[in-house]
Amino acid sequence: MSPARPSVQLIGHALDPSHHRVRDFLTRAAQPYSFAEYGSVESDRILAAHGIADARLPVLIDDQEVLHDVTVEKLAAAWGFADPPAKDHYDLAIVGAGPAGLAAAVYAASDGLETLLVEADVPGGQASHTSLIENFFGFVDGIGGAELARRAGRQAEKFGAELALLRRVVGHKVNADGPLTLTLEGGHDVNAKVVIVAPGMEWRRLDVPGAAELLHRGVYYGAGRSEAIRCGGTEVFVVGAGNSAGQAVMHLADAGARVTMVVRGSSLGKSMSAYLVERIERHPLVDVHFETQVTALGGEHGRLAWVETADSAGRSGRHRAASLFLCIGGIPKTGWAEGAGIRTTHSGYIVTGPDLLENGRRPTSWRMERDPLALETSIPGLFAVGDVRSGSVKRVAGAVGEGAMAAALAWRRLDEISAERI
Repeated sequence: MSPARPSVQLIGHALDPSHHRVRDFLTRAAQPYSFAEYGSVESDRILAAHGIADARLPVLIDDQEVLHDVTVEKLAAAWGFADPPAKDHYDLAIVGAGPAGLAAAVYAASDGLETLLVEADVPGGQASHTSLIENFFGFVDGIGGAELARRAGRQAEKFGAELALLRRVVGHKVNADGPLTLTLEGGHDVNAKVVIVAPGMEWRRLDVPGAAELLHRGVYYGAGRSEAIRCGGTEVFVVGAGNSAGQAVMHLADAGARVTMVVRGSSLGKSMSAYLVERIERHPLVDVHFETQVTALGGEHGRLAWVETADSAGRSGRHRAASLFLCIGGIPKTGWAEGAGIRTTHSGYIVTGPDLLENGRRPTSWRMERDPLALETSIPGLFAVGDVRSGSVKRVAGAVGEGAMAAALAWRRLDEISAERI
């Protein structure tokens, strides 16, 4: 990953979903940029300064380089984010560049393993949506999730790890002789002696009338960091009661938005850190509605205009709103696991280590003459870490710890593979 560029300007339409995707990409890649609405005085000034008469939107200006009709894919190619893997064989392949996968890459590469990290999006996972992580060890003043991920990605590369970003795993094969084969987008097959899966979570969707139609037109999943600066002085809603919701509320309120927080439960303390609860209770621009749910959304002129809610007492109401941010948790990205023979819970989380034992005995499908290692799945040499693992602690520090531990356990499996071939 290259260092952040010093001067990036983007011109487009704030309510165009494809333009929002570019802004969201830049924000979650920790790339500073300025945005100007096309047709505004500021956008006219910028276009004139660069001699652009026929703007094909969105337009991105990187210092003196101008990219028309820019998409995430075009931008990633121009900046070298999406280069294919350089080799066909690696000691270790890591799928997913959230905190767990990034930590595994840093520690594996620093210990000398040939390491490939594959990510379908930008590094950071759901942490990249977080405006400020304040309880992460060692950062007294906190750090943005995207900034932390970018630093970790560059640190992994410094130690020799290879990052293949914006590139999905579209197929896999478990080989009898130990290595696993991953097929990446673009037709690249990669063999790895050990694999660590850390694909993370995807946002749980709000299933109410109007939600799908207004997505990226005032309705956003996650904290909406790219939108917060535009919310000052407006009425916004945040749905959720976890730390990600709490950080979103504070980020928006500190930007001058009047925030209504919609919480299904009766309190915040059950799922949110105490320091966030205290700040939310004190903030004059935040109003919390407990035992309340969003029941419908409506728009005007192509964007969100109102939010309808109902509480446990049966009271309902319709409220004007410029934006709605949904931080309602996620579901694990493990739809592929069952087909690969990986055991999961009924909720889709991957079962690892001692939890694979059945009444203290190894499962009948287990082919090793030892118990599964901690973090190892039902396939020897394939480890699972982070939010997708059953029993994991849903904290950034917990994910980093699991990633580091999995990198150490990879060496044990590599020693076994070497011994099996003697």
